[in-house]
Amino acid sequence: MVGGLNVGKEARCGLAFVVMLLGGCASNMDAGAPYDPLEPLNRKVFAFNHSLDNHAALPAATYYRSAVPGGARDGVHNFLSNLSLPVTVANEVLQGEATRAVNSACRFGINTTIGVLGVMDPAVGMGYPEQNEDFGQTLAVYGVPGGPYMVLPLIGSTVPRDAFGKIFVDHFFNPLGYVAYRGKLYVSLSQNLINTVDRRSRSIARLSDVERNSVDYYAAMRALYLQRRDTEVHNGDVAPASVNP
Repeated sequence: MVGGLNVGKEARCGLAFVVMLLGGCASNMDAGAPYDPLEPLNRKVFAFNHSLDNHAALPAATYYRSAVPGGARDGVHNFLSNLSLPVTVANEVLQGEATRAVNSACRFGINTTIGVLGVMDPAVGMGYPEQNEDFGQTLAVYGVPGGPYMVLPLIGSTVPRDAFGKIFVDHFFNPLGYVAYRGKLYVSLSQNLINTVDRRSRSIARLSDVERNSVDYYAAMRALYLQRRDTEVHNGDVAPASVNP
């Protein structure tokens, strides 16, 4: 009961945050251009994140790629992706996507067992491809608008709808979050750190190309994020962006 009460408080605070940002903005949206009324502030946060990336995430990712064999890196990536599947299943159920939810549940069961806790990915060869869903996408399915584009410290590109889903809701769908064990905080921090390094290591060349070929790196990353999220919300029915910001 205590846990449920805490979830309710955080959800109400998050919902108030979303309503505040969405409420006064919808009438000013221009369908022909990215909705970015916070651009001056966003650019400052973007510059901070970019500097942090250059001095921390990128060096760590570069070293990781050079020091760890490709097969081992794939195993780490598969393991981390498998951990996120309960979140995907929960959101597919909420979206009424029964077939996709069964696919993800079967994928999780196969990879957790035959795939040795998800290190290997036999499920894809058995007809269960990878799918990713989050609560931001679920809200979009029910007609909640994204709201203004934002850049958050450390998190990066987002919109209020997606930030609410990521920060306040999705982690409650992960059953591992309810398991108590010694050192849980350190395990969680380590998982987030490895996740960051893994994602960054897989986008080194692509992001470098985007930055090198962009007149305005901020605008390019904004466009790529919004395009990618549109693709994800529509389950791939929109042409996917080539970079994962």
